[in-house]
Amino acid sequence: MAPASSISTPSDATRAKLRRRILPFVFVLYIASYLDRANVAFAKIPMSADLGFSEAVFGFGAGIFFIGYLLFGIPGAVLIERGSARKWIARMLIVWGCCTVVIGFVRTPGEFYAARFALGCAEAGFFPGIIIYFSHWFAQKDRARAMAGFIMAIPVSLVFGAPFSALILRVHWLGMPGWRWVFILQGVAPVVLGCITFFYLTDHPMDAKWLTPDEREQIAAELERENSVKLERQQVTVWQALRFKNVLLLAVALSLANVGGYAFVLWLPTIIRNSSSLSVSLATACSALPFAAGLIAVRLAGKSSDRHRERRLHAAIPMIAAGVFFTLASIAGQPFPLVLVWLCLTGAAAYSWPPPFWVLPTATLAKSAAAVSVGLINAIGNLGGFVGPTVVGYLLSLQYSYTVAILFLSACFVLAGLLLLTLRVLPEPE
Repeated sequence: MAPASSISTPSDATRAKLRRRILPFVFVLYIASYLDRANVAFAKIPMSADLGFSEAVFGFGAGIFFIGYLLFGIPGAVLIERGSARKWIARMLIVWGCCTVVIGFVRTPGEFYAARFALGCAEAGFFPGIIIYFSHWFAQKDRARAMAGFIMAIPVSLVFGAPFSALILRVHWLGMPGWRWVFILQGVAPVVLGCITFFYLTDHPMDAKWLTPDEREQIAAELERENSVKLERQQVTVWQALRFKNVLLLAVALSLANVGGYAFVLWLPTIIRNSSSLSVSLATACSALPFAAGLIAVRLAGKSSDRHRERRLHAAIPMIAAGVFFTLASIAGQPFPLVLVWLCLTGAAAYSWPPPFWVLPTATLAKSAAAVSVGLINAIGNLGGFVGPTVVGYLLSLQYSYTVAILFLSACFVLAGLLLLTLRVLPEPE
């Protein structure tokens, strides 16, 4: 490899080639990932009625996914940083697809808890691993847009997953109710995608036969220059990264945002049904609208963040806005169309903050320290996914109203944004 100083930066055409090759595929992978963790929201009402699950049982079962996520988040990210990304991502897909299928056969709370916990363990390394994988391919100035292209899969999976699941809920094949088929059918897709991943993804630019030799050299040199700048600014070891103030602030802020975010996803069909006279299937299908608003917002947020080279405010302000709009949705006596407007605005805000947010850790630390920090932030942050559904389920089982639960979730959104405003971020290199 030639000296970095003698190699030009990648052209716009080369950067576009990277986006075309990588983003559509990982976008599809994340659709499968998020749908498999969130499909319990669509199956909740008939599943709980069929198995006799209380709100507390459902909330704990939905949330225990994130305990497994906590345990295996850091190891998964480090394995992808130090090993073969395509091989580890392929394995994760196949294993979590099998775990999702198993959920379609549960009959007791214990079986539900065990299957969701196993699913969390299997998925734990995927999201932080993809963030690290992006740092192997995309320069920092392009990373928020790349993250936006990836994270758009969350609202897309829910926009299409809601009506798709609503259709599956109506079937009764082989004597099994539709909610079981939701898990079975949506678990097969990751297994197939895992097999494709092994052959499609490339670990590093220098291994990419779909790039020209000059393009490979330019991409690798640009990434090496960026990493050298970060090392000069701040020498942080792997173990120091675990105690770094920015890492802990990001982890706590993410945890609080996820308290609100995951509970919003899991209870949205129920909130819509309680605010209207819609049937279960129609309420499930209608829940696609807030996610459609999020789909538009996430793309705009990523572009704006890269254009202004600003991450902190682009993440904090949407978090606070999500809390405000969700609070407005909880006001009693409103007509259903107005409630739906507030929920759509909540969805737009709730999906705007992740692209700029996830640039922050890789913009601060280098190489393995970044891998560990991303894994730690994601693992601790996703504990919010356990706390949110568990607390909401507990509050509802004690006969508190949905308004009380929504206010709790809204407060978590707002506090997450306020914490993020205290973050100190180094200016990005030109």
